[in-house]
Amino acid sequence: MQIPLQITIRDVEHSEALEMHIREKAKKLDEFFNHIMSCRVVVEVPHKHHHQGKQYNVRIDIGVAGGEIAVNRDHAEDVYVALRDAFDVAKRQLEDYARKLRGDVKKHEPKRAGASEEGAAGQ
Repeated sequence: MQIPLQITIRDVEHSEALEMHIREKAKKLDEFFNHIMSCRVVVEVPHKHHHQGKQYNVRIDIGVAGGEIAVNRDHAEDVYVALRDAFDVAKRQLEDYARKLRGDVKKHEPKRAGASEEGAAGQ
């Protein structure tokens, strides 16, 4: 990562274990795809729905060449589950981005009008 990891924790009891867990998850993403330029992680408890217990929100913004990958996961009742789910989605999005960079994504040619009719008529 070219820019150091940024972690923001709002309305959640801050612990060294939580921060280390986030750092480990971000490090694994960086090892998986080493072209990450920046990564911001925000963990918070939204102030609505107090009667449902704590619901965590995790947002991950990953800066890559040519754009940004954003992940926003809501409503997990355990902060570690919310982090796991968010980082899993981020990894899948990085996999898709890496495939596009390599050119592994199939590009469908646009159908020409009448192309299927001509082929059927000539048979």
